[in-house]
Amino acid sequence: MPKDRAPTRIQRKNRAAILEAALNVFSAHGYRGATVDQIAAEAGLSKPNLLYYFPSKEAIHTALLTGLLEVWLAPLHELNENGEPLEEILSYIRRKLEMSRDLPRESRLFANELVQGAPRIHDALSSDLKALVDEKTVILTRWMDQGKISRVHPYHLIFSIWALTQHYADFDVQVRAILGDEDPFEGAEPFVETLYRKLLTL
Repeated sequence: MPKDRAPTRIQRKNRAAILEAALNVFSAHGYRGATVDQIAAEAGLSKPNLLYYFPSKEAIHTALLTGLLEVWLAPLHELNENGEPLEEILSYIRRKLEMSRDLPRESRLFANELVQGAPRIHDALSSDLKALVDEKTVILTRWMDQGKISRVHPYHLIFSIWALTQHYADFDVQVRAILGDEDPFEGAEPFVETLYRKLLTL
């Protein structure tokens, strides 16, 4: 799409429709299985119209992932070094569970990209994500040194939170097949909170 002037309302609407359609298609079929034709049909646009906004499937995918990474980093940004340590960590866990509940397509899109080796966001993982995680592990280590939470490996603590919370989005079909009519998130929050409360309480 031309960038020499501000987009019109219709252009903003069409771009949003394309990204929403692409989220559905990519999260269902993965990057390799998705096509521009599928995305255009899902968005209710012709293929030439779609290509006016994005020149390729990769450009659409990269735009989605760039926006998603900002969303994904937001809960960790909110971990406050001046707060009560255990409650800050538990609040972070709750925010991650809420994202799995409310943004399952986004979680699967991100997981699919990582499974493929993160070719479109590897630089961001090595820079923005790493810098943020490094910053927060310094805070976690300081809390451990101050005797406010139990001493555990700070990086693996964060990895385990990601694994436990995102499982409910990435493996939603499996979880619901086992639980049946039970809402998985009703039991997930108290279980995960109890797990980490016991792990981190001195």
